[in-house]
Amino acid sequence: MKGTAYDGAGRLRTVTVEAEPPGPGELQIAVAYCGLCGTDLHIAHGNMDARVRTPLIFGHEASGTVAAVGPGVDGWAVGDPLTVMPLIWDGTCAACLAGHQHICQNLTFVGIDSPGALQQRWNVPASIAVPLPAGLDLRTAALVEPVAVAVHDVRRAELQVGDHVVVLGGGPIGVLIASVARHAGARVLMVEIDATRRRLIAGLGFDVLDPADDDLAAEVEHRTAGTGADVVFEVSGAAAAVRSATALAKVRGTIVVVAIHPAPREIDLQRVFWRELRLVGARVYRRSDFARAIELLHQGVIPAGELISGVVPLEETAAAVADLSSGRAMKILVDVAGQEQA
Repeated sequence: MKGTAYDGAGRLRTVTVEAEPPGPGELQIAVAYCGLCGTDLHIAHGNMDARVRTPLIFGHEASGTVAAVGPGVDGWAVGDPLTVMPLIWDGTCAACLAGHQHICQNLTFVGIDSPGALQQRWNVPASIAVPLPAGLDLRTAALVEPVAVAVHDVRRAELQVGDHVVVLGGGPIGVLIASVARHAGARVLMVEIDATRRRLIAGLGFDVLDPADDDLAAEVEHRTAGTGADVVFEVSGAAAAVRSATALAKVRGTIVVVAIHPAPREIDLQRVFWRELRLVGARVYRRSDFARAIELLHQGVIPAGELISGVVPLEETAAAVADLSSGRAMKILVDVAGQEQA
């Protein structure tokens, strides 16, 4: 079987993988598609060498079907469509005991801390497998994981119908957050510096501004009659966006930090104090977020077709990483099964 492995120091290569049968409590997945995300780019660029063990077959935004069922696994049959919630928690740390297993203090993120989905046969614990409904095509289903991220982010915001929302950053997660928030009844304004992405966002029916040319604060003031945004999602990872977030939120407004910031950022704590702002972190997802993500994709709420810029074979994973890194693409799927090249 074929796979794509990260070798260290920014090197990717196509490898031959020995297909071992699933062990007790495991399912073997015939991977159909694997989406590439920002974390995968960090791995491929060598930015996570201190964490990952090489060679690493990475990837965690997966869809596929059951290829084999391991001993002791019930409720699954060969051919069942599924995706994977790639989190394994220990169940014993303080976070787990408090009911926050998704942010376990000893969390294993599958595809980063253990082998991932960029391989044609992938053995995973049955406990992290999530069934897919009939009629949801596997291309679209490869977006379940990032949609679950967006669902969790919107849940963390405690969004209300009619809320004014500003999404800072118009990459895939930003667009997904905007889509989930709009479906929940929010009025959404997106902010994105890249012109190509702005055109795509506008084509999806969102209002979008260029922070370099538009007076964002004045526009938010105008839209909210001087009140400010109910919720600001910081998705860009840019220092300037962190600074602007506090200026845009209303009294007792909420700022949700979604982006992974590589370094500490300056934040206007005077504004946080003065307006009694709520600063909320949002990391990964719960099982209920996965269930909701599947519903939204199945219902056609999420613009999956518009977000997927292209589909490439396993052998072109490195080229896809380059396209995503340059901003030439929004979301690229790897055709792990090779079905679109057959």
